[in-house]
Amino acid sequence: MKHLVFYDAECPFCFNVKKILQKLDWRGQVEWIAVQEVENNPEAYPYMQYRHDLMYDEIHMLTASGRLYSGFSTVRRLFLALPITIPLSLFLYLPFLDRIGSPLYKWFSTHRYEWFGRYPEPVYD
Repeated sequence: MKHLVFYDAECPFCFNVKKILQKLDWRGQVEWIAVQEVENNPEAYPYMQYRHDLMYDEIHMLTASGRLYSGFSTVRRLFLALPITIPLSLFLYLPFLDRIGSPLYKWFSTHRYEWFGRYPEPVYD
């Protein structure tokens, strides 16, 4: 089973980060799913239903082992899954770094539409 990463396909920043990280996924361990797809097919993603109100606010990841991450924790775990970003991931796991990383992630996520705009329709490829 692959890791499932849920991203906002109407966010240009999110979409472009997804494209870059897909190229770094040499082992094919990550499947990217737009939150718009989750919204349109909720029965296919029952583990995301209790996160429905946060789907657009934070990136989410369901690991191959079944653990659900969100926000900064997703970034750390996602980087750990990609060979070239493992050193960065290890840095992000330093003790107490989440106390800086989590609020910084939430602040950035809150402002991403005003900085990068928003696609009128979801962009998948």
